[in-house]
Amino acid sequence: MTDNGLRAWYLRYVAALNAHEFDGMDEFINDEVMLNGEPGHRDDVLAVQKHDIDAVPDLHWEVKELLFDRDRIAVRAINTGTPVKEWLGVPPSGASFEIVEYAIYRVENGRFVQMTALHDSAEMLRQLTV
Repeated sequence: MTDNGLRAWYLRYVAALNAHEFDGMDEFINDEVMLNGEPGHRDDVLAVQKHDIDAVPDLHWEVKELLFDRDRIAVRAINTGTPVKEWLGVPPSGASFEIVEYAIYRVENGRFVQMTALHDSAEMLRQLTV
């Protein structure tokens, strides 16, 4: 895939996440995938995403930067949301969060085979417990 093709493909993935369209994720995520350094399956990724959306229904990803290097994508995104259920051990308080997420992906045959994400959990917890 060209850089422009990867860009369009990745932005479709983020649009599907933001629309909570999990049924079509096989277009984006390989059956077997490395998730944060651990071997897993697409169903594992979807379980995490669905759990997050269940607790934070307005969870939103806004892509700020995208970089490409052959089969790799690097992303800086802003994540926002307001938990309505206990999430990450914190009961809902009406507080919202806005954090930066950095993610690195490897794409093979048009699907993620490696997904790694990092965000400032301490900052998110600080915002949710104020």
